[in-house]
Amino acid sequence: MKMRSILALIFVVAVAGCKSPEAPTVNDDTIVSSDVNGVTLVHRHAVSAPAQFKPVNEEYRALYPASVMSRPDFGGKVIRTLNAGQPYMALGQVENDWLALADAGKEELIGYVPARAAVKSELYEQTVRKQTPRPKVRKKATCVNVDGNSKACKNTKNGTWILD
Repeated sequence: MKMRSILALIFVVAVAGCKSPEAPTVNDDTIVSSDVNGVTLVHRHAVSAPAQFKPVNEEYRALYPASVMSRPDFGGKVIRTLNAGQPYMALGQVENDWLALADAGKEELIGYVPARAAVKSELYEQTVRKQTPRPKVRKKATCVNVDGNSKACKNTKNGTWILD
């Protein structure tokens, strides 16, 4: 009986010293996946999954250096900045009319930008060349009458007055 008690005690002490493996720590760079509307999105933990997702899967180009946000609104963190003219993969359209983007040739979600920040690659050149018509600014002449017979006008380039 003593031998059994000693063996049981040794077994309990040996097992009590064992630890289960620790769970990996989750930080902003940990890769996670989320299912949204039947589509699996792979992204960093810092980027939140959208509530709605409509797949696009087309190449877009950035129109200006827009901020890539961690969630589809301006209340999230800035993840990085788009480079104007660079191609990106638009994974889908999400809530608030934002685009879910990935780097070109990759499928990992990097973040969200407003839909106006990027345009389909085939429309990029046309969009950049298209200029909005600007009304011509009418120059207001600065002239005054001098003695009723002549007038003096101010030169807007250098500020001098010229008598006519």
